[in-house]
Amino acid sequence: MNEWRPDSWRLKTAKQQPVYPDPERLDKVMRRLAALPPLVTSWEIERLKSQVAEAATGRGFLLQGGACAESFDHCQPDVITAKLKILLQMSLILMYGLKRRIIRVGRFAGQYSKPRSEETETRDGLTLPSFRGDLINRQPFTAADRTPDPDLLLEGYQRAALTLNFIRALVDGGFADFHHPEYWDLDFTRHAPRASEYQRMVQSIGDSLGFMETLAGVQPGGLTRMDFFASHEGLHLLYEQSQTRQVPRRKGWYDLTTHLPWIGLRTSDPDGAHVEFFRGVRNPIGVKIGPETTRERLRELIDILLPDNEPGRLTFIHRFGRDKVETCLPPLIEEARAAGKTVLWCCDPMHGNTEPTANGLKTRRFDNILAELEQSFAIHADMGSVQGGVHFELSGDNVTECIGGARGLTETDLARAYKSQVDPRLNYEQALEMAMLIANKTALTTGRA
Repeated sequence: MNEWRPDSWRLKTAKQQPVYPDPERLDKVMRRLAALPPLVTSWEIERLKSQVAEAATGRGFLLQGGACAESFDHCQPDVITAKLKILLQMSLILMYGLKRRIIRVGRFAGQYSKPRSEETETRDGLTLPSFRGDLINRQPFTAADRTPDPDLLLEGYQRAALTLNFIRALVDGGFADFHHPEYWDLDFTRHAPRASEYQRMVQSIGDSLGFMETLAGVQPGGLTRMDFFASHEGLHLLYEQSQTRQVPRRKGWYDLTTHLPWIGLRTSDPDGAHVEFFRGVRNPIGVKIGPETTRERLRELIDILLPDNEPGRLTFIHRFGRDKVETCLPPLIEEARAAGKTVLWCCDPMHGNTEPTANGLKTRRFDNILAELEQSFAIHADMGSVQGGVHFELSGDNVTECIGGARGLTETDLARAYKSQVDPRLNYEQALEMAMLIANKTALTTGRA
């Protein structure tokens, strides 16, 4: 295999990359980004990697969730806080049910670009580049807005930095303290169909903490502050490269745009530019796999991205859909076992269950999402494997984008608060209900009830 450099990906075929009309202006922006401070640190990355390693062996559990595509306009304190609240509430439920350490990873502070099925979009005879997210171009359908703009890369860096700074300030200030789950209450949660069940769970955890503190005479360490990590799809390779650097007293290179970047299904070709770039960084790496992923491709990805079987290095995020998971997942588990490598298996039950409504909106059915999760947990258990995580697109807001759940949203309800720019998300009620169902059913499956 050729020697790796931060720019060696340029020798490979790079899919889903924007074409900028002014290369000199782009180079100037890249130099500015490379000179700015890192968004995350190597020791945060290594701490996450050690926790992912625990989840891969069943001693922890990864909860990864957030927006399908972040908007620059959503870099607001109330929006960021709502995302943290729903992840904290879900992690509390999962910890209570699974009796495992929960690793909280948000799809935020960088999820500003999205892959597109088509390079262009045509309206009324006018063809323009597709909207690829706020990091690349703008949504209005004009030539000026749809032309990729390198200055948006700087704005994306700034919004990511502001988001991370606010999250760190909240966490350090005690926002994520297990003793005060009331800090995480969303104004409308008390009206949710399963609100009383959640409150009973919170009360039980509070009683347990009080007992432990009385018994020990001190507060147990680690319960006043919880870690939060950031993740995004590492789609825009120039942006990722700009913040990739070596750090003092550590070997190798780190992508310091985020803690856990992942490679999307459309860019997971083992001989492609994205796999080439991410094979050389020290971050824990996620790779989306789906029905198109063969045993041979999975083995190639393992050989390239996990040559030394480093604990916590590689996560496979599988997204098959409820009708295909039973057929597609077992052969890939067998292939990973045959390779003799330890990976974290994480179920993304969202993307394989997307469907159009009669009026063209994309939606997902709560029952289909849950069915894929249940099948996935059962398959791993039957094969002696470990499903160590879940990956959701969700919102802390009262959106109506997915059908079903305890309140029984229907296709008619979607128009009431459909706000997503790209893919449909679970709303706060559906996300909490999903966490409760995972915790209850998985506890029974694993004998932890």
